[in-house]
Amino acid sequence: MKHLSPLDWETIHPQAVKARAAILQMTTLANSGHPGGSMSSIDMLLTVYAMANIKPSEPYWADRDRIIISNGHISPAVYSTLGLNGFFPLDDAIAEYRLAGSIFEGHIEREVPGVEWTSGNLGQGLSAGCGFALAARLHKKNYQTFVLMGDGEQQKGQISEARRFAVKYKLNQLTAIIDYNQLQIGGSIHTVMPQDIKANWVSDGWQVLEIDGHNLQQIHDALHQAVQLDSPVMILAHTVMGKGIPFMENQAKYHGAAISESQLVEAMLILGQENRHDYYQELRNRRNAGNLTKAASIPVRQPHFHLGTPMLYTSATDNRSAWGKAIAELAELNKDSDIPLVVFDCDLQGSVKTNEFEQITPNHFFQGGIMEHNIAVVSGALSTENASVWWADFGMFGIDEVYNQHRLNDINKTNLKVITTHVGLDVGEDGRTHQCIDYIGLMRNLYHFRLLCPADPNQTDRIIRWLANQTGNWLVCMGRSKLPVILKSDGSAFYDTGYVFRYGQADLLRDGSAAAIVVTGTPVGNALAAADMLAAEGIQVQLWYVSSPLYIDGEMLASATGSGSIITIEDHNVRSGLGISVADRLIELRLNCRLYKLGVGEYPVSGTSKAVYQWAGLNPESIVQTVKQAVKNY
Repeated sequence: MKHLSPLDWETIHPQAVKARAAILQMTTLANSGHPGGSMSSIDMLLTVYAMANIKPSEPYWADRDRIIISNGHISPAVYSTLGLNGFFPLDDAIAEYRLAGSIFEGHIEREVPGVEWTSGNLGQGLSAGCGFALAARLHKKNYQTFVLMGDGEQQKGQISEARRFAVKYKLNQLTAIIDYNQLQIGGSIHTVMPQDIKANWVSDGWQVLEIDGHNLQQIHDALHQAVQLDSPVMILAHTVMGKGIPFMENQAKYHGAAISESQLVEAMLILGQENRHDYYQELRNRRNAGNLTKAASIPVRQPHFHLGTPMLYTSATDNRSAWGKAIAELAELNKDSDIPLVVFDCDLQGSVKTNEFEQITPNHFFQGGIMEHNIAVVSGALSTENASVWWADFGMFGIDEVYNQHRLNDINKTNLKVITTHVGLDVGEDGRTHQCIDYIGLMRNLYHFRLLCPADPNQTDRIIRWLANQTGNWLVCMGRSKLPVILKSDGSAFYDTGYVFRYGQADLLRDGSAAAIVVTGTPVGNALAAADMLAAEGIQVQLWYVSSPLYIDGEMLASATGSGSIITIEDHNVRSGLGISVADRLIELRLNCRLYKLGVGEYPVSGTSKAVYQWAGLNPESIVQTVKQAVKNY
């Protein structure tokens, strides 16, 4: 890490004054923002960026130090620091701050050059820092990772998860810096939610350095010491809310409120800086009509893994075992790849079948324990650093419990592959708390996540191999039980070694004209049995399997509507799943037919998988009765 020369000190002092002026100019101009914490943290930000190995002309330089801002609401301080360091013209950030369509949003975004991680939901930044620190290890880089945090957000439980993860994996190139101004929206942090911040970090195995967060020499010395210590380090920096403007200092109201235009005049006089409010207002008005600062182009590297030879399963197997074998084979085939293949687990190796992967590449397997919130973000951040990252978990924990973390990953344009088992009703005896019946509905809300539900072990194998060379965010959902291999009418495997997976393509498992059954997920076996029972009675139906329930195949629907009736089958909440996707697509394509939606209409019961499917009306006999009624009505 660099030492600051005497000339650098002479530069940083006036920079701090300019930055405080910029913070107040932009928040007053927007009449909103968080100036108080920005003023208390600016000295630390300027010093970190002055000492860090960065290249403003190359914001994505591979060897740069990573600087994560967990408390993203101090965006005025971040934009001021980046502008003064040459990442972009500071005037642009001031004029466009919180302007509709601007990259300089109220909370920092990755689209801003120099911003590593979009943040806003407090408590997630340290987990992201762990992901970046892991990337340094996997790529054999020597860069440091710094995470700046607020003191109020220390109340978040996810931070304790990240602390323990960092210590377990000896992420000694990771330094956290807490802006300890002791105020949050509701007032004193000691009143809102008392805690001993320093003791908490020490108890989890971190070294803690305590400094004056406005003393540049102390900040410098602490940072230099932190990167030399053989452990993760937290710097507890005592600061003053609103530092530099006496009428703002130690006033909690300025945590999230801008000063007035008349107060801005007084503040600029105190700082000895020109009040350019009118200039920025005019510039803002011009930018409002267009000509906004362009978002940074974030590089994404396309993987080219060896995919091996597809496996052909001939007897009943659970999809999760097929996933486990496929990812293990990919690990074996790609040991020498410069893009590391990484798997995260949350104390479920035996159930989510990550054991074999761990045995093959133990240095690329990370056991996060029962800390799903942390792992969701660690894995997401790592996936932005030229790593193929897979996280395996149960549906309830890997989807429902961490929805907010997935949302922030999606906003960050991560490249995460989430593999969830035990979704739908197949969990059976575990009961309603563990029956994940809302994964389609939840993923419907995330604009860039794509969802895959393999039908049987053979399709699971093909999907996992195909997915290895895809970028973006993906969720793969599967049940717990062994499933029969889906066969063609001639008795051969439908998803044979010649099958090529295509996202969005539905598969016609049985053909007919009496009605059309459209199914996704584990109920495919029951639907197939129902179709064959109907055929035995002379009622030939189309049976379509949909592996991508958020992207409905238009050609499939055009064929299905020709029968006059479509029956959708899913072990998912009937209000937000496959049936709704089909209904939306029918309207979009202006196709007309009767639609019957079979799904889960209430929190399920506890019992054997077979009994629970019968309770939900998703057993073969119930499906047969629904199809017969549909044919009769038509």
